[in-house]
Amino acid sequence: MKIFRSKALSLMFCCFALPSFAAQCGDTSAGFPAWKEAFAGQAKAAGIKGPGLKALARADYSRSTIAADRNQKGVRYSLDRFIQIRLGSVENFAAQARKRKARNADFYASLEAKYGVPSGILLAIHGMETGFGRFMGDTPVIDSILTVAYDCRRSDFFIPHALAALSMVDNGTLSPDQRGAAHGELGHTQFLPGNAVKYGVDATGDGRADFYNLADAMASTANFLRAKGWQPGQPYQEGTANFRVLNEWNAATVYQQAIALSAVQIDR
Repeated sequence: MKIFRSKALSLMFCCFALPSFAAQCGDTSAGFPAWKEAFAGQAKAAGIKGPGLKALARADYSRSTIAADRNQKGVRYSLDRFIQIRLGSVENFAAQARKRKARNADFYASLEAKYGVPSGILLAIHGMETGFGRFMGDTPVIDSILTVAYDCRRSDFFIPHALAALSMVDNGTLSPDQRGAAHGELGHTQFLPGNAVKYGVDATGDGRADFYNLADAMASTANFLRAKGWQPGQPYQEGTANFRVLNEWNAATVYQQAIALSAVQIDR
């Protein structure tokens, strides 16, 4: 899940962004320590306590995150080229997904019954985001999300997600050392922290939504799409209302097209 629009998340934390705690964004690592000190005041005002504040204090500027953020090419590819790079081919990718669906058919059927989202869509997202869980990222989540919150390019967008990540550390749903993707995305389907807080589902009944647990991650993904307006039983190809919901997951048109094309093959 690379690109989100979450007005509700911004509203969740906006009242705590007091002028006295305003942290100055930057374009290099030089200002990161001073920004963290200033941001700590904003975090405290947002209710972040001991564990979250300790994680903030220990965070390092993530150069790998900045390199990835400034070198995004996927949205510039044609659909065919995007599929070739990300999937290899729709047919082979869908065949892998169908095998996974067959191994846990009742689970995916239960998700569709509850949320109305077809298993093909969920499996396509899972496969595209992390290769069906094979690689969920190797960058410390707190480092990466704080780095993009500090960086001036999209600071306003990422600050609420940074506060959400620190709140997750506070309540024990995120380890301070957890690793994820380059922009702080979590788990099997790469939730940004603010969306994890808002749409996370505890599918296993252990009292927490764990995005590194497949059941929780897939249920949370279905819950997100349903909350964004997914219409059960309706088509999802380009030009439909459900296709537009995929824009809430990722704003790149080629990404949305690849999900829809793959899902048809997975659910055939």
